[in-house]
Formats: sequence, structure tokens, C-alpha cells
Amino acid sequence: MNTVEIPAKDVKALRERTGAGMMDCKKALTEAQGDIEKAIEILRVKQGKKIQDLGERAATEGTIQSYVHAGSKVGVLIEVDCNTDFVAKNDDFVTFAREVAMQIAATPTVKYVSREDVPQEQREAESRILRAGSGRQARERARENRLRQARLLAGDDRAARAGDAQPKFDGKTVQQLRDELTATTGENVVIRRFARFAIGQ
Repeated sequence: MNTVEIPAKDVKALRERTGAGMMDCKKALTEAQGDIEKAIEILRVKQGKKIQDLGERAATEGTIQSYVHAGSKVGVLIEVDCNTDFVAKNDDFVTFAREVAMQIAATPTVKYVSREDVPQEQREAESRILRAGSGRQARERARENRLRQARLLAGDDRAARAGDAQPKFDGKTVQQLRDELTATTGENVVIRRFARFAIGQ
């Protein structure tokens, strides 16, 4: 059987509908030959009650929070979305948004929310910069590390689990905390966008 190439946007869409991990979504889509509805059923069978189809429940509610570091030299605005106004006003949800904003302020390398948000031009630029170095595996590893450090959500990649430069709260990545909040609230928690401001940058 031919393996269907799964676009990153489909993996992201399935994740937003189910709250499942990126690698789990990719595996389910691969098994379902790219059929999102079938992939949801596969995830339900494998992960049981943890998976629910948020489907038409678009993340149109949410909160915008800010953080300004002491000295007023660095500040962050962040939008975190969910499905209902009830959850948008929940203390845990608002606290999550504020803490993520604080971690973004403390992590200047973070520029994008997820892997899918990193522009293709930047990926290509990183490849060109590292092409002159020695050792193909070392170059690729260095490139991936630089791109990973530019992302807020590390996903399920090995380096994120091992603990690299991703922002963390009590040893957990933003990705893990977001997944836990999705499971707790039963809603589609989406870090939509953020902007980091620093004097002179």
C-alpha cells in the first residue's frame, strides 16, 4: 500500500480538533491515508475518552493577556483561544495565558507558536548557513535545534522530551501544559499568536 504524504496543515488541523499530540495525529492520519474523519476514529480507539472531536466547535472565544518585565524593557501580548466564554474566564485558563506570556518575555529566541508557523524562507536560510559546516548529521542537528528554539510549542519531538531550550513551568513544556488544559477543560485551547517587544529591538 502506498504511503500518503501528510501535509503539516492537516496534522495541525487534526490536533486542533482532538487535542492529541502531534506525532499521534500524524500516525493516525498516515494510517487513515489522510482521511481526517477516519483519523479521529483511530485516535478514539487508541486513546479512548482522552480524545473528543471538537470539530465545528471553533476556538472563537479566549483571552488576551500581557506581561511587562520589571524595568519595563520587555513586554509580551498573547492571544489564547478556546471554545466558550465560560472557559475563557476560568482562572486556570487566564493564568496559563499569563504564564506563557511571562515565559515568552524570558525567552528571546522564541519567535513562532509551532513548527508549522516557521516560514519556509527561514528554514531554507538556516540550511544555507549551516551547509558550509562539516558533518551532515551535525549540521542537520544544529539546524533543527535553532529552529526548535524559535518555537513556543515543541510538539512531540525527541529533543523536546529530553528537555532543551523550550520554555518550561515546573519541568513541563508549554506544549504539555496546553495539552493538560485541553484535557481538563474539554475545549480546544489554542495559542493563537503573540508579540514580544523589547526596547531597542
